[in-house]
Amino acid sequence: MTRSVALELAVQDPTGVRIAGAVGAVRVELAQALPLGGLTPSPATLDLSIDAARAVGVEVHVLVRPRAGGFTYSADEIAIAESDVRRAIEAGADGVVIGALDEEGLLDIPAMRRLRDAAGGASVTLHRAIDVTPDPVATLVAARDLGLRRVLTSGGASVAIDGIDTLRALVAEAAGEIEIMAGSGVDAASAPALVAAGVDALHFSAKRMVHEDGGVRMGSASDGVGGYEVTDLAIAQGVIAALSN
Repeated sequence: MTRSVALELAVQDPTGVRIAGAVGAVRVELAQALPLGGLTPSPATLDLSIDAARAVGVEVHVLVRPRAGGFTYSADEIAIAESDVRRAIEAGADGVVIGALDEEGLLDIPAMRRLRDAAGGASVTLHRAIDVTPDPVATLVAARDLGLRRVLTSGGASVAIDGIDTLRALVAEAAGEIEIMAGSGVDAASAPALVAAGVDALHFSAKRMVHEDGGVRMGSASDGVGGYEVTDLAIAQGVIAALSN
């Protein structure tokens, strides 16, 4: 069997949380709008997902990202994120997933400290903002110095398997003092190789697209009302099976 690692599912609702529990994931990253890279979930989504998680025994780590696009935020956006961090922890979340960069594309240390402190000692993960910084290894060092629990990273690539060399370098630099969680495009084909690279955890969404056709275009959707993504039990089971072979 492939070396054992922690599994985290990226989910958008209580159904996804229950699927995570069914396949043995230790935690979920709860978000909405996964096609945009994930945004802060709604309060109701948060509350009902935490209820579902308690029933199936998984942790809930809430993505706090106030908008789509890059990770350099205005003062108002940081204030929104800070409030969302506090609300997530007060609601019973086990941790938060955050990231903010400065104008040079480096980790915004003052903003990160502010968001970390708002979590009140709960687990804090640096999300894939690390992957758009000039030097992911240096960013990892900064995250470790901030006392963060883990980083979610693709090794600076669009999909994690293409960043495997950087992931190995991150594992070496981390030296067990901060967790390295590989994510982005993780599937049954790539999961075993990523585990073999030495990462502490795998993050995957096991999602499929549901398409709905409509006669009236809504927003920027090119196919009427557009489609949406859901967590798929069979896809998640396929990743687990690949790790067991």
